[in-house]
Amino acid sequence: MTQPPNVHDAEPIPAAAREAIEALMQSGDLFRYTAPQDAPVALLEAEFAELLGSKYALAVSSCSAALFLSLKALGLPRDARVLIPGFTFAAVPSSVVHADCVPVLCEVGQNYRIDMGDFAAKLDGVQAVIISHMRGHTSDMDAIMELCDARGIPVIEDAAHSLGTTWHGRNIGTIGKVGCFSFQSYKMINAGEGGIMITDDADLVARAVIMSGAYEHNWKKHKGPHGDNSPELEQAFARWQNKLPLYNLRMSNLNAAVIRPQLPELARRVRDGLANHDYVAERLNTSPHLHVPDPLAPERRAPDSIQFNLVDLDGAETRAFAAAAEARGVKVQVFGMSTDNARAFWNWQFLPEQTELPQTRAMLMRACDVRLPVRLTRDELDVITDILLDAVSEATQAMPAYGT
Repeated sequence: MTQPPNVHDAEPIPAAAREAIEALMQSGDLFRYTAPQDAPVALLEAEFAELLGSKYALAVSSCSAALFLSLKALGLPRDARVLIPGFTFAAVPSSVVHADCVPVLCEVGQNYRIDMGDFAAKLDGVQAVIISHMRGHTSDMDAIMELCDARGIPVIEDAAHSLGTTWHGRNIGTIGKVGCFSFQSYKMINAGEGGIMITDDADLVARAVIMSGAYEHNWKKHKGPHGDNSPELEQAFARWQNKLPLYNLRMSNLNAAVIRPQLPELARRVRDGLANHDYVAERLNTSPHLHVPDPLAPERRAPDSIQFNLVDLDGAETRAFAAAAEARGVKVQVFGMSTDNARAFWNWQFLPEQTELPQTRAMLMRACDVRLPVRLTRDELDVITDILLDAVSEATQAMPAYGT
């Protein structure tokens, strides 16, 4: 049998990054605020804001840090209620708890997107919303923004998995008040760790910049659109000088040097990732027991993984499928069956309020996740797909469970 590819390796870091890292090593200048201007982190912020079509960007240590700072920068009162989807990574409710707020969970459907009925029903009494485009699946942003705008509720987009995704041609992360992205190794741009937030709100970004760790007057090294010192931004910084606590969540120049040369690669990675995903999805959907949900009409995704639901399989058959695939060399994560999975809401035992979400629980017990790095060839995609199809065929045959 042809060996499946290693799906944990990312693309090589561009040579330009290695050259920039060597220059930093020679200078020892890793701190973003040492240089008077044009530090790698500052250049990354300007380039990323321009790429996404946003006024301001703030690079930080992780997407989790960006979410936390977004909540703090909104100036929410202690114990403010923040509505989040029941299907997301544990870092999202964690950021809410760290911001001294209370996560409120809403149901998610079989297509991994927010159940709009439950979302609307839970909006009363909510003071902010985080929309997780989980695994790159975009919820109905038209309906979400209409409901939230009518109530004056700010929306934060957790776009950790959605860099390069568009909604009606508009970049995900620019629709809500704030967009937060990840540069962790399993994302479209890989720096090992790192995150960034974008917004058009000068006062909000000024608060976030200071709290991120721009002590004394280091905020003067943060620029507005086109690298200028806009009066709006300077006034906002001056307003908040010495009035906010510092959390020191800065990004280092080393991370920025790794990220910047990858930005020109994004369009190609999005194109290849979508082509890979759709090719595998079409083949998986030939099985009556595997279903890859369709995207919503306004959505153009940027996937580097694939999610699919197991159809008409019971618990034993689901476990047999995962075991059969793993025996052949493809690791399938069944979100609800993986021990202590950080994406299963019942494992978020740190929440101040526990909520049962029967629809989301049922989905997670049959929802599967497989990595598809954008670098994979068609032959490698076929190996992975053949293994998944063979595994589900074996698991659903009228025979003893796999391995017995």
